[in-house]
Amino acid sequence: MNFFEQQARARRSSSRLVFLFALAVAGIVLAIDLAVALVAGPDPRLLAFTTLAALCVIGLGSLYRLASLRGGGDAVALQFGGTPVPDDARDPSLRRLRNVVEEIAIASGVPVPGLYVLEKETAINAFAAGYSSSDAAIAVTRGALDRLNRDELQGVIAHEFSHVLNGDMRLNIRLIGVLFGILMISLIGRKVLYLGSGSRGRDTAWITVAALVALVVGSIGLFFARMIKASVSRSRERLADASAVQFTRQTAGLAGALKKIAGLPDGARLNDRADAEEASHMLFGDGVGFSGLFATHPPILERIQALEPGFRGEQLERLRSQWALAPPSGLEEDRMMGLDAPRAVLPAHDARLDVTPPMVAAQVGAPEADDYRRADAIVSRMPEALVALAHSRDAVRSLVLGLLLDRDDAVRERQLAEITARLGDGVARGAAMLQGGELAALHPMQRLPLAAIAFPVLRRRPRPDLEVFLDTVHAVVHCDGHVSLFEYCLARLLAVQLRESLDPRRHARFGRRKPGSVRTEFSTLLAVVAQAGNPDDPAAAQRAYLAGLQRVLPRDHMPYAPPGDGVLALDRVWPALDALEPLAKQLMVEAVTAAASHDGRISVAESELLRTICGVLHCPLPPGLEAA
Repeated sequence: MNFFEQQARARRSSSRLVFLFALAVAGIVLAIDLAVALVAGPDPRLLAFTTLAALCVIGLGSLYRLASLRGGGDAVALQFGGTPVPDDARDPSLRRLRNVVEEIAIASGVPVPGLYVLEKETAINAFAAGYSSSDAAIAVTRGALDRLNRDELQGVIAHEFSHVLNGDMRLNIRLIGVLFGILMISLIGRKVLYLGSGSRGRDTAWITVAALVALVVGSIGLFFARMIKASVSRSRERLADASAVQFTRQTAGLAGALKKIAGLPDGARLNDRADAEEASHMLFGDGVGFSGLFATHPPILERIQALEPGFRGEQLERLRSQWALAPPSGLEEDRMMGLDAPRAVLPAHDARLDVTPPMVAAQVGAPEADDYRRADAIVSRMPEALVALAHSRDAVRSLVLGLLLDRDDAVRERQLAEITARLGDGVARGAAMLQGGELAALHPMQRLPLAAIAFPVLRRRPRPDLEVFLDTVHAVVHCDGHVSLFEYCLARLLAVQLRESLDPRRHARFGRRKPGSVRTEFSTLLAVVAQAGNPDDPAAAQRAYLAGLQRVLPRDHMPYAPPGDGVLALDRVWPALDALEPLAKQLMVEAVTAAASHDGRISVAESELLRTICGVLHCPLPPGLEAA
């Protein structure tokens, strides 16, 4: 199942959630009406009132909980006890976590998520939360940082990234919200019993009876809530394990993490049981201890054996005995196994990449071992000073704007004037110094990834600051009347991802449009891509355009007509193309690749444009393809 099929599955899962929720609400309302009818008789007006009251309580409860999660991944992580990882973390475990997450984010082609640690949890666990990749957050327990080596931590994080890529996160947040509404009746009954426990009198007795009825009826809600979470979660956890292995191309890391969960006393169970139950469907491991019908995860031994078929229960017992005497230390295992050395190199600056449309479409949302090794090379060979600036709240704006400064002195002076007018002289001077220093020597394949590393720091700035920053980016890109491919790519990705992080719920939706309804937009997109790849050869550009059109609209005759405003014409096509259904987006990716590689190869600049198109349309593409 590829990325687009998984997105379609996630959309169907959302529909199934609505059905299960409606079924649960119907069961609760019928139970309440039955209880009222037994006590007060079958009065239609009274039953209508209780039905309406129950629906209002459930609906308002769900709306309240969803509103409390409106902030997306960061809000969820904070509500469940997460502590943000500092930008200047000195703790080796936190630095290792940041490195692993950044590498996997770059390898998968998504913005680097926010990072959180559950400091009070000694168990091994993690979760990903958010409405989309632009507002995603990943939280890991302190136990995971202390006990897992780098390969094992990588396996856990890759598992969580599969939830980011497959559209599972938004379903997880909706589950928290709607299930809270189902549980409201029970919560009200429990609260009334607690407040009235010391009172006496006839009226109090009736209130107590009503509270007990609410508790009993609420148990129906609890049953449905646990059943819904279990039915939605188990299959997705198996898929996430398989995706993590596909990503890293080694089973030892993920299997090792699962073995440590099974073999250590703390396992994966969280200390805060209330939070653990509400978030049980989001966790990497079983944080509550449910089994049977209510189990949100497959049995731990089954998960291990899916990765290592020869593993047996007796081996697990030996590991338990070994770790009881000497608990594992992740950092010490890293040093002993040499897991902290870079393992890959970057291609030449002028390399041309050998690709095919199906190959690129298969890589969307499905990074593999080569992508991870390339991301490892990109991050490990990035100058430490630049990475430090990307993590600095004070310097990050200068860094990103420095990437956009022109080499021409006159143009650069106008750009710096725009920066000074909006953000001050200090930001402008910092951008100029970086553009003439470390940024000038940066490999082309490291520019967008460096911006991705800076993204979590940028998105934590106040909304007014972000609006001014994005306005500055727009002014810097357009001040000379000419927008290069790289300028457009970086500016557009920043605008889309930062604006989505400001209002994540607004952008969390699956499209439903068919290719035939966006013919004009497809034509414009393919014409821009063809022209960008063949600026001095109109005949070659036309051939590239037709190669792409044949992929997506083979029966339509739409003549090649390159737009006069070049790459800026893409601004007009994004809304319609982003509304395509998932499988139609697969055709779109193949068509764009066919246009960019009509001769079988694409340049690094074309690769950046391809990644930008995929990123804006929520089809994350790894940072590089196979070099010829």
